[in-house]
Amino acid sequence: MINRTIDVATFEELKATAGAEFVRELVDTFLVEAPAMLAELRDAFAAGDAERFRRSAHSLKSNGNTFGALTLGAMARELELGGLGPVQQARGAPLAALAREYQLVAQALTELARA
Repeated sequence: MINRTIDVATFEELKATAGAEFVRELVDTFLVEAPAMLAELRDAFAAGDAERFRRSAHSLKSNGNTFGALTLGAMARELELGGLGPVQQARGAPLAALAREYQLVAQALTELARA
């Protein structure tokens, strides 16, 4: 699962650059903040707030890519660039898919950070 969810080379490069202990702290912070980012995306979607939606998607994209969560990053990038319209047309389905991917990422990052 880790290989599909997290690009291990990217994660290992981050550890080599920043140090394993600091990366564990970054992962812990991400695991606390990412659910809030997902909630912000849902709230912005519900409110029809395109700018807040774009900013939230951008933050999630950037954070995910930092850890090698490339699928999560790509999904968030699609939301950032595509905006509210496609998500509204799909009745929010992309947000549900993003939340499912985040759950996989959270599990994989927890395993990698503790390895």
